[in-house]
Amino acid sequence: MEKTFHMLLYRAFHAQRGALRPCLAEVGLGTGQPKLLGYLSQHGPSRQRQLADYFEIDPAAVCRMLDSLEKGGFVTRCGDGRDKRRERIEITPAGRNAYDAWRNCCRTIEERMLEGFTPEERERFAGYLSRAYRNLKTAGEGRS
Repeated sequence: MEKTFHMLLYRAFHAQRGALRPCLAEVGLGTGQPKLLGYLSQHGPSRQRQLADYFEIDPAAVCRMLDSLEKGGFVTRCGDGRDKRRERIEITPAGRNAYDAWRNCCRTIEERMLEGFTPEERERFAGYLSRAYRNLKTAGEGRS
């Protein structure tokens, strides 16, 4: 196996995503939707733009995910029905239950992924990933 960091991260990401895919179907969510429910669960009612900015994704993609979440009964929209960007999105009890089930699944996969890691190694690994993310974000901000 190739040992470049980009390939190792790519392979780990895809292995994790593949392991979590059955859980998505089980709880009735689509790709990317759990993170929106998690944000709403932690931060309360929010606007579409807040979600897009926080996750650094296209507002149109957020809109599509929210449409699907609303159809599934996981979120509700409140406010100006004519302009979806101004509406406040709120998680429903069904959304909270789905997110809780998702988190349990993630914990199980995380334990499998980090099997054999000591608590210190887990902490260092999390620190390394956080630092790599910050380095990339800082480098990207310096470009114009």
